[in-house]
Parts: sequence; C-alpha cells; structure tokens
Amino acid sequence: MTKPLVTFLLLTLVQGCGGDSEAGASAGGGGSGAQASGGNGGGGTGGSGAGVSFSTQIGPIDVAPGYENTQCVVRRLGNPSAFRVGRIDNAISSASHHLIVYRSSDTEERLEPFDCAPFTETLDPSKGSPIMVTQKHDDFLQLPQGVGYTFEANQMIRLELHYINTKLAPETVTATTKFTAVPESEYEHEADFLFIGDIDISIPVGATVTVGPTYFPLPAEFAAVNFFALTGHTHQFGTNVSIATTPSASGPDTPVYDVPGWQWSEPATVQHDPAFQLPSGGGFRFRCDYKNTGTKAVGFGESANAEMCFFWAYYYPAKGPRVCFQTDQTGPSLTACCPGSPLCSFL
Repeated sequence: MTKPLVTFLLLTLVQGCGGDSEAGASAGGGGSGAQASGGNGGGGTGGSGAGVSFSTQIGPIDVAPGYENTQCVVRRLGNPSAFRVGRIDNAISSASHHLIVYRSSDTEERLEPFDCAPFTETLDPSKGSPIMVTQKHDDFLQLPQGVGYTFEANQMIRLELHYINTKLAPETVTATTKFTAVPESEYEHEADFLFIGDIDISIPVGATVTVGPTYFPLPAEFAAVNFFALTGHTHQFGTNVSIATTPSASGPDTPVYDVPGWQWSEPATVQHDPAFQLPSGGGFRFRCDYKNTGTKAVGFGESANAEMCFFWAYYYPAKGPRVCFQTDQTGPSLTACCPGSPLCSFL
C-alpha cells in the first residue's frame, strides 16, 4: 500500500461525518455566515456525590443558510471533586448533525467555538478520549451498574458539534451535555468506546445498495471486554444498519443491533443488559443499506453528499478508545484501529 493512499483513507476517516441533506454546503472553516457566541457553560447541582449532575454546552452559534462546519469548545465542568459518571444526557438542536463529547487533558479553556477536525482527539490518547457520540436530538447513555467514566476535579470537557443549515433563513445551533454521578461504592469498571466501520461505499444514482455484510475481527486486546450499547450510523441515504457477533468470518451470526424502522437522522442506541462478549477469536459482522435519491453517485466521505457505514460500541473494562475501519480498496482486505496500528503513523 502506498503512503498517499493510506494517508487519504485515514484522513478521510477521521475528518468525521457529513451533513443532513444534499445541500451543496461548504465545509470550510468558520468564515462568512458562521458567528459564534457562548459563555462559560459549566454548571452543577452541588457536590460530587451519587445523583449529582454537572452540565456544559456549546453555542449558541449563528449559522447562515447553506453553511456546514464542525466546531469545538473546551470547558471546565466545575465539579469540585472527582466522581464517577453513570449516565450522560445530550441534546442537540435541529440544525445539528452530531455531537461528540470528550474528556480532555487540555489545561486551558477555549470558550468561544473554534473550527476543529472530528475524532482528532481519538488518535492521540494523551489529549483525551471520546466518551459519547449523539446523532439524535435528545439522547442518553445509561452505564451498567458498577461501570462508570472517571472524572477528575474540575474535569476539562471538549464538545465537538457538527452542524449544517439546510434552510433558507439563518439558524441558531446549540448542544448541551449533562453528566450524572453514581455512588463511588458501586464503581468497579471503567467504560470506553469503539468506532468501527467500512469505508468501501459506492452508490450510483437511484440505486439501492448494501455495504457488507462486513466482517471485522476484534483486536486481541478486546477479547474479554463486555459490550453494553451500540449505535448504527449513516448519512442521509442510509435506510438501515444491522450488527451481529460471530465466531469467525463464516459465522454463524448472533444479532445484537436490529432496529425496526431504523432512521439515519435519529438512530437508536440499543443497550444490552446483561452486556455481551464476542466469541473467542471472533468479531462483528455489520451491514448498511442505502437508497440514493440524489442526483449524483455517492461514495464514502465527510461531505453532505457522501456516506458512511459505521457504528459506535460502548464497552468495559476500558482498553482505550479506537477508531477502526475495513477496506478492500488495497487488494487484500485490510482492517486497522487507531491509535495502535502501524498505519496510524502515516497521519
């Protein structure tokens, strides 16, 4: 594999998600039409004990018609002492596509929204780690009993918001997140996050296409982890995402994500209680279905006219967050997870 090809695949992957419609919007930096404002945004209900919650936000951001961008803020949460997070509640406004919430190792706040590249923090664990992705307007993640995310006192939070205004009038976008504590006495395991997908997407105009089923062997370090929640992800032409576990490339498969009436704009997060493990030496098999109702052929990418076939999976005990992908574009099937793969050094 040539270095330029690897660089293209990885850069395209980590540049994140496209927009909500075929709007022909520019994904450029915060230029004309995008003016941001926002205050300190951290807020809590006192203390750091069980049931206590702390909130923060990005926005409001004024977005001109046809404008698309990804912006971030970095804020102190304002929690006076360390605590374990047992639930996360997110809300994003109507012109937003997704919100990614990170624990950040930054030492200085950046309160005004700034242009940023999605999932950049995932590739460098020293900068922090993603803990939840939301594509629904109102979403929550309930962690299993005994499982939590550890927040230090005055935890720094990075919020990453991708938005697009497909309307003819200006829009104002916001996103908020709330973290609720669980008793320290109940905490046993740290939660973590995987983002897995297939980048081999080609959908002719008017075509109904399935990407997959794609077999993704689980890296050995995740062999004994417990998966407790899954969310499927496509852009506007996606009609379904399904996920199964399997002991090998030849099966048999056990469905773990199969949502009747699945919607790309409000993809369900399916929580498993009890959590499940993958068969020894096995992996996930997933597929994404599409109907191209646009006027151009569609491939993989970040833009409003591109598509993705991914899912995010929440698990414990933590082995570190990963962005993983599969491709056949290089000849033999290739799978990689970043950070950790030699391919990540090409970034």
